[in-house]
Order: sequence, then C-alpha cells, then structure tokens
Amino acid sequence: MSIDLRGKSFLKLLDLSAEEIEYLLDLAEKFKKMKKEGRPHRYLEGKNLALLFEKTSTRTRCSFEVAGYDLGMGVTYLDAASSQMGHKESIADTARVLGRLYDGIEYRGFGQDIVEELSRYAGVPVYNGLTDEFHPTQMLADVMTVKENFGDYKGRKLVFMGDARNNVANSLMVVCAKLGINFTACAPKENFPGEKLVETCKKIAEESGSVITLESDVEMAVKDADVIYTDIWVSMGEAKELWAKRIELLSPYQVNEKVMSMAKEDAIFLHCLPSFHDLKTTVGKQIYEQFGLKEMEVTDEVFESKRSKVFDEAENRMHTIKAVLYATLKKEEDEF
Repeated sequence: MSIDLRGKSFLKLLDLSAEEIEYLLDLAEKFKKMKKEGRPHRYLEGKNLALLFEKTSTRTRCSFEVAGYDLGMGVTYLDAASSQMGHKESIADTARVLGRLYDGIEYRGFGQDIVEELSRYAGVPVYNGLTDEFHPTQMLADVMTVKENFGDYKGRKLVFMGDARNNVANSLMVVCAKLGINFTACAPKENFPGEKLVETCKKIAEESGSVITLESDVEMAVKDADVIYTDIWVSMGEAKELWAKRIELLSPYQVNEKVMSMAKEDAIFLHCLPSFHDLKTTVGKQIYEQFGLKEMEVTDEVFESKRSKVFDEAENRMHTIKAVLYATLKKEEDEF
C-alpha cells in the first residue's frame, strides 16, 4: 500500500494507521543513517516552519529546529511572549496568518483543542509538539529506540509507571495498541488513563494482536517487561502544590533496581525527560529540602545504568520529527 501523508497534519496517533506510523519510523531510520554518514538531505529547501511554544522545551524545540535546518528549511521560533495568539488575536486568525507565511506550523502548549483548531484554519500541516492530552512526536522516538535495541517491537511488553493519566502515558497506550505492543499502565487506580481512551485502545489492540492492561501491583505489572518507562510526577503546567500528594501516591511506583530486576534480564529503561534522578536541578533541590527525597520517579542508579536508553531516545526525537516534516511537506516526486 502506498503511503501519502503530504499536506496532512500530525496531531495525534489515533489519526494514523499502523502502516502510516511504520512508514514514518522507516523514514526516521533512513534519515538517522544519512545524518550519521554526513550525507546532506535538504529535501525541503525553500520551505519555512513556524514553531509556536506556549510551554518551554529543550528536546522538542531543538529537535524541530535541527530537523528543519537539516532539511533545508527556514525556522522561526515564537514563544508565548512573542505571539498574540489567544491574547490579542484568536487561534483561528493566528492560524490563517501563519498559514499564509509558512509551509508548516508546530504547536506545543495546552489543550488538544488548540492544536486541532490551528489545523482546521491554517491550510498547511500542523504538528503537535505536546498538548495536555497527547505527545505524538515523542512516541515515534520511543518506538524507534525500542526497535534499535531489540530489532523489533511487535509483541514486546512496555510498562509505564507513575501518573498514567498524563499525555505521555496516553500516547504510549495509543502507539502500543496501533503497533501490536503489549501495554501496561502501572499506577494507583486513581491515576489510570481515562476510561474512554482505554476502551478505544483496547479495540485497536484487538486488531493488532496486543493487550492493554491496567495494574496497581508493581510486581505483577513489570513481570516479563521488555521496556520500563516513566515520567515526572507533576507535569508541565500543573500546580506546584500537587507535589506532596503525588509523592505520597506515586513513590511506590518509582523505577529502581528492584523494579528493573523484576523485568526481563535485557529490559531497557526509557524516560521522555527531563528527569528528577538527582539533586542537580533547582526543582530537585527544592523537593529535597521540602520532602527529603534525593530521587523521584527514577533512581540515579537506574538512570545512569547500561539499561537506560534515555539519551538515544532523546536523539531519536530529531530523526523522527525529520521524518514527519519530510512526509507531510515533500514533493510528490521526491523519495529516497
């Protein structure tokens, strides 16, 4: 089947078929090889990309910028203070202006409804760099990293530990269901993903041959796991006052050596970053002073171990984003 994503937005993985996701992963592998070999790949020369950031970022911003530059694009970064969107100008009007000036628009911010509205009015592809509900570009990098380590991903078992209601856990559940990866959310029951999304993913998983599981018992959850994944306990944009409650609730779900020993012997550890695994950050120090915790969602021992593939995963953001940009903006005759 021929895959054609030209002119399409990239808003959530529920919008894509398994074949389309696999196509993007194949492209990312090719781009990574070209990057490592130093081969130029300026296939989008003359095109321009706008980056709308209402939430700050290291990996997402840098990945989009370098991906755009490598493909020959011009890239403009607009943070919350640099754009009038939602303040003096509506989302729809902002989309229609930027769509006249740029060939693609990336948005990183709050509600999924915002990036969906941008896409409705822009007239050019819009890319979700993170919303409160979904984080699709991260998922492509995660699956790419799994495949690099095991040679495959279908039939593998991925366990997400912690606050399984957040955008990363939601998106992991979706991509696992789509690609036939067994997914387990390991969390307190009150932190399980939303019922509606769970039911949607279970139906998709039935077709792909995978299983979606919700489990509060850590030992049962991580048994035979190929991948242990976690995220920070209080997400960007959430109130700082949540730390005390989340620490009490999620501490039993910290990824440590005991947890890793319960998984398969060759299991890997993933984290979308940033991570509070030591006291080398301002927030980490504040948490230690207030709660006495030197590590939070993952111990430093696991984070710095050979099983940790978090920096491969971070690099792969660039390669997979490059694939998305190319697939949606390339000329019909372009292919490599």
